[in-house]
Amino acid sequence: MKPDLLRHSRMLEDNHACIMYRGPIRAEKLEAFAEMLQKWLDLEGVPSGAAQSVFSVFIEQMNNMIMHSSDNEHTGNAGGKCSETSKGSFIIGMRDRAYFLQSGNVMENSHVESLKSRIDFLNTLNKDELQQYYHQRIKAENDNPASKGAGLGLIEIAKRATSRIDYEFTAYGGDLSYFTMYVTV
Repeated sequence: MKPDLLRHSRMLEDNHACIMYRGPIRAEKLEAFAEMLQKWLDLEGVPSGAAQSVFSVFIEQMNNMIMHSSDNEHTGNAGGKCSETSKGSFIIGMRDRAYFLQSGNVMENSHVESLKSRIDFLNTLNKDELQQYYHQRIKAENDNPASKGAGLGLIEIAKRATSRIDYEFTAYGGDLSYFTMYVTV
């Protein structure tokens, strides 16, 4: 069994998982997923502040998967154009009166240490420090037009999380690892 399926199985058994998906993740699908999540949050009667945090973390996790997954599906269309679609997984549920969001995707081992360092650093900051750091990064990004966001999504996730960002890297084969991120809101 692949590491992500094992983790998902445990999460489903141990917690109230409400939404789960594994497969291709395209920018076009993000809108459908976001609409589904919004409907679920409304049906569950999630307070607006918590709903906004769940929604924001979800969007950032999805964007991370779309931009950084190393497990991609290549498809061609009738016009001969080839497109690349990232693959990943997510689970959203409720545990101990808090919402949890888990995402996972394959990534190159060469990026693991950098990502660990960024998350570990963010986990050392309190909410005020995260807010200050976020503004510093926005300013730095504005000074560099080539920047693609440089970690703003991770900072947003850390700002909205009610506890530290937990993560795991599992050997996936070759020069790849499976990255799983756990966030509680």
